[in-house]
Amino acid sequence: MKRRWNWRLWAGFLLVLAGAVGYLAVFAWYPVTRDFPWVSLLMFLGGALLLVLGLRRSFREPDLYRGKIFGSILTILSVAVVSLFCYGLFYKGRQMPASAAAPHLGQKAPDFTLPDQNGNPVSLADLLSGASTAKPKGAVLIFYRGYW
Repeated sequence: MKRRWNWRLWAGFLLVLAGAVGYLAVFAWYPVTRDFPWVSLLMFLGGALLLVLGLRRSFREPDLYRGKIFGSILTILSVAVVSLFCYGLFYKGRQMPASAAAPHLGQKAPDFTLPDQNGNPVSLADLLSGASTAKPKGAVLIFYRGYW
């Protein structure tokens, strides 16, 4: 009896690779998929499902389907890709180095000039001097993650 090609093993491995490479090439450019890689994780889940089904098929029917050894190797490689992806994105990507030059809570900020919503330059000294309104007591600086 001729043995058949176990396509689920290859499709699962390629789906796992596409999830990892796709995040770096495509999904990291868009905030909806960059902040939390839900598309890549769904691709990993689909790839894992196909790998498990392919391995199960190759071990239950070894006379009919190929892939006992090579399927196990592809599964180990897929687990390694997913583990490295999760380690890099969820652990290493969240590790921010300490900045010695950053102002601390309650410390006065150095004077700076930035454009406002109309493109006009506004400095911190102008805001604190109260040129257009009554003398302010301070300014609140809000920093948020944007496109930089």
